Amino acid sequence: MSSFAARLLPARPDLAAEALRGKVEAARFAAGQPMRVTASLLDLRLTADPDAERATQLLHGERFTVYEARPDGLAWGQAALDGYVGYVAAGGLGAPQGRGVRVSAIWSHVYAAPSVRARVETELPFLAEVPVAGTSGGYARLRGGGHVPRPHLEPVAGDWVAQAERFVGVPYLWGGRSARGLDCSALVQLGLLAGGREAPRDSDMQEALLGHELAADVPPRRGDLVFWKGHVGIMRDAETLLHANGFHMAVVSEPFAEATARIERIGGGRVTRRRRP
Repeated sequence: MSSFAARLLPARPDLAAEALRGKVEAARFAAGQPMRVTASLLDLRLTADPDAERATQLLHGERFTVYEARPDGLAWGQAALDGYVGYVAAGGLGAPQGRGVRVSAIWSHVYAAPSVRARVETELPFLAEVPVAGTSGGYARLRGGGHVPRPHLEPVAGDWVAQAERFVGVPYLWGGRSARGLDCSALVQLGLLAGGREAPRDSDMQEALLGHELAADVPPRRGDLVFWKGHVGIMRDAETLLHANGFHMAVVSEPFAEATARIERIGGGRVTRRRRP
């Protein structure tokens, strides 16, 4: 079992997914109930402890299979996109719907009426998925109510690194996955997802699974991923690194040589691997 399998395996000693019957030991098994995220963003934690750190966030419209609905208002289950397993607030989930359209703005709003002055009902992060029922002027009308500016739903264009570059200046947030705050591996995951490719959530998973490893003598190019222990960055070109990091507490673009020297100096170690998605 890989070192990160526990984050991706819906199994506990007392409960596991029915699909794992015969593969893992558990006191009981559950088929799971498909749900979707109705909150703008939904924090996922690895334990039910209310003080536990955020492991990741689910975006509005993402699918989540619930294996346990708890009396404390939490639901334990698995995210469909990247397989992450954990506890979320059950109030942020609702019944599944058909496939929708992804938000292309890095942050958007749902208005009560098709007007810039209308009341804002909720907010939507980049790549949230919404079901569109029709159009009204410059707005898309959502099934179930609400209106989103049509330019915010236009197809994402450009290479995946260009999508990641849109987040320069966004605050760093451990476990975050939006323009409100995100971490290093979320920047990679969201950029690749915008480019049409799914990616693991955490940097150790990305280092083990994304693309192919580059030999030491292969010159870097745009889109290469550079890994340290617990950290990942994106090469904008042969000499520039794009990454969300706790030193700047933001997504920054900086000379790769400077970033490498600083990371080693403050205890982050040397580069462990380079990969090309």
